Amino acid sequence: MTRVALVTGATRGIGLGLACRLAKEGYSVALTYRSRSDLAKVITDQIKADGHHALAIQMSVENRSSVRQALGLINKHFGSVDVLVNNAAIAQEKPFETITDQDWDEMMGVNLRGPFVCSQECLPNMVEQGWGRVINVSSIGGQWGGINQVHYAASKAGLINLTRSLARLYSGSGVTTNALAIGLVSTDMSATELATEAGQAKVRAIPRGRIGTVRDIADAVTFLASDQSDYVTGQTININGGMYFG
Repeated sequence: MTRVALVTGATRGIGLGLACRLAKEGYSVALTYRSRSDLAKVITDQIKADGHHALAIQMSVENRSSVRQALGLINKHFGSVDVLVNNAAIAQEKPFETITDQDWDEMMGVNLRGPFVCSQECLPNMVEQGWGRVINVSSIGGQWGGINQVHYAASKAGLINLTRSLARLYSGSGVTTNALAIGLVSTDMSATELATEAGQAKVRAIPRGRIGTVRDIADAVTFLASDQSDYVTGQTININGGMYFG
């Protein structure tokens, strides 16, 4: 039986890489986009041309009705979701004293409420079948805090704790939940930070001697989505080249 993977926010960067990798690994992949339907179509067409299965669906992760509608389409097309990759996120470089209530609410809505809603909607089917994987894409910022991204760091810290809570609740039912705490990775989202002197200084200080790649993240997700990771749950796996050892 082909397992179904849902990757949120998968039209660029890490999400795109994860969707393509899981498709190559034999999963039927549902990838979501917020507004770029044209880009999502190009991606799914390419995955299908390579002989794999993919479906692009518009979804706003922070909106429960949107999530439910998307899951309904996935169920009709592929069946229920076996592997949920909560990747969709936003970032914003902004001094703490200038962060507005709206900035804070939008950050928490996408980065924390989104994974909460998606997990809550996907878990019942996983529990019923006695197997499932929830993989939350967090950040090193959620471990050591933020300077110009305080609200982003706070949302990612919340995601790490959500991971632990879900693992406590559902691991006994065969559903594991883990988080990836990602360091600096070369993507569109990190481009602004990497263009600054502070960002470049961070790169120079990475013990591994290089910035992370999407492949680094995809390797970990492939393992966590598999049967081989059955005894790994509630963990925050650091993929940061040695930037943080906690």
